[in-house]
Amino acid sequence: MKWRELLLNWYKTHARSFPWRETRDPYRVWLSEIILQQTRTQQGLPYYEKFIETFPTIESLADASLEEILKLWQGLGYYSRARNLHITAQNIRDHYHGKFPQSFEELLQLKGVGDYTASAIGSICFNLPQPVVDGNVFRVLSRYFGDSFPIDHHKALAHYKSLAFELMGNASPADFNQAMMEFGALHCTPKKPLCGTCPFQNECLAYQTQSVFKFPQKKNRIKTRDRYLHYLVIKNERGQTLLQKRNAKDIWEGLYEFPLIETSTEASPSEADWNQLLSAHKINQRSAIELVLELQHKLSHQKLHIYFWETEQHSKELDKKNLLDPKGFPLPVPLLNFVREYFPTER
Repeated sequence: MKWRELLLNWYKTHARSFPWRETRDPYRVWLSEIILQQTRTQQGLPYYEKFIETFPTIESLADASLEEILKLWQGLGYYSRARNLHITAQNIRDHYHGKFPQSFEELLQLKGVGDYTASAIGSICFNLPQPVVDGNVFRVLSRYFGDSFPIDHHKALAHYKSLAFELMGNASPADFNQAMMEFGALHCTPKKPLCGTCPFQNECLAYQTQSVFKFPQKKNRIKTRDRYLHYLVIKNERGQTLLQKRNAKDIWEGLYEFPLIETSTEASPSEADWNQLLSAHKINQRSAIELVLELQHKLSHQKLHIYFWETEQHSKELDKKNLLDPKGFPLPVPLLNFVREYFPTER
């Protein structure tokens, strides 16, 4: 089919070089796919390299502690990916003798592995004829076919995967899938698609009808909610501070944070709120609490308004507490950036 030939020829000319494209090792392909979920390739690359250096095999990843993995993951966000990474590594070590299952159905059963990741591993490592459909592929397919089926519809994956099957034909699944994703990432981009040099412009219905930017379409807008997080930073002269672990089924589960008050509005915590927080940590004396930094941090469905407050504390009072060096613990990105700025001394 001419379409496939054009795509694969384009890929041979324009494909970027990444370490996970130089291997058919399912561990490395899986690791790259998990890291690159919700992450730009250039941002994910150093994380991939760090993980491979630290955990060269799936057994070494499985044997690591979750805290080690979260610390290495620090800064990537969407930390459930790291937790699922650990669970799946242990599952493969314990139930598959350290070897990835080779059927599409078994791959789908792995924690954190959906249709896209299972299709990527299956096609690249085991030559399974399973098209991958990610955001880039949704965009290419919807524009090429002029297809207005909403990509956030619950049947969108099945709909667009059937179109990808039609185009894949008897092409190499690995080459076809990587070419499709690369074409969407580099050529058929969201805001500045290179339609003038597109090899498919004569057949692309969106281009022919001058409606490129109408695709892909969605039926729903993502609703976000505001949250107001007030962190109290108490530290001694050695740069140690009070930290607590987030264990609730919420954002940043398993990461560390300063003592927290969450309010329903942007209003500052009351004196009673602060006293209750300090009392929970068995701190009875303090001086004034001052706001030192305010920032916003956006997640996919939440807008976080984050406030960092500081209070001076007598060293003897603090020394009785379980103080920690924040640089040695996995922290959410906003707190990590705060620590780098306000805990600058290397020890």
